[in-house]
Amino acid sequence: MIIREKTGLFELLFATRGSVLPRILPRILVVSLLALFIVWLDGSVVPLPHLDAAPFAVFGIALSLFLGFRNNAAYERWWEGRRLWGQLVADMRSLARDCEVFLPEETSRHEVLRLALDFVHLHRVNLRRLRGPDVTQKWSAEDFSQAPHPPCAALNAANLAIAKAAPDGFARKALSERLCSLALAQAGCERIATTPLPYVYSLLVFRTTYLYCLLIPFALLENAAWMTPIFVAIIAYVFFGLAEVTEELAQPFGVTVNGLPLDAMCRTVEISLAPHLGITAPPALEPQGYYLS
Repeated sequence: MIIREKTGLFELLFATRGSVLPRILPRILVVSLLALFIVWLDGSVVPLPHLDAAPFAVFGIALSLFLGFRNNAAYERWWEGRRLWGQLVADMRSLARDCEVFLPEETSRHEVLRLALDFVHLHRVNLRRLRGPDVTQKWSAEDFSQAPHPPCAALNAANLAIAKAAPDGFARKALSERLCSLALAQAGCERIATTPLPYVYSLLVFRTTYLYCLLIPFALLENAAWMTPIFVAIIAYVFFGLAEVTEELAQPFGVTVNGLPLDAMCRTVEISLAPHLGITAPPALEPQGYYLS
């Protein structure tokens, strides 16, 4: 996630960190050069058809509405992912307080909380599809790397530890309900991560965007002349940019610069649970080059 204070006009115009421009620039250059070739061909070689701009205005409005709808759908996924991680943070804090109330033995409390911390980190790794032995931080003595679903294995181990340590049925019920709330947030995140926006949306958007950008020079030849490539570049930047922003927001748990800062939220949980574990709280993660991972 990009974290920046209010920026000035110069930074708004020329900032590239967090912008989709580097990824769409090759496409913009292609359609702009093609528009330049069409202008040269029309003026120097053979006259080309000069189309009426009115149909393109209607086409552009329809395409903008569709891109806006798709962008809203992607942002809803991004925001729901943030809400679910907010719920995870709140439930982890509540679990620590519940353990103080219902688990009289310090060793048992620490075991449950460390397993819960393992769950949060394994959940982050699972959502980001990271691989390797060093992608997560281990808090408990358990090894969940070989489990079919490591986050669930950590949560199951925490549930078993509660079943053994809780002094009565009421304590077991209260703590298991807290784990259930964690599992619900986990399932919500996995639903977003494993269910992309319908492919037909992406197919339709990119086809119609390219079609529009490739045909619009013929509508600008009459009035724009050699300014046509510039107008085409601006139109391509808007449409290609919206499409690329949608692709990025539709995967909120990715490692892109506009993805959710899962590392920072896991560190927030560690800071909150540190007093309950009797350890020094680690420092909060700070943005590096305006990027918070």
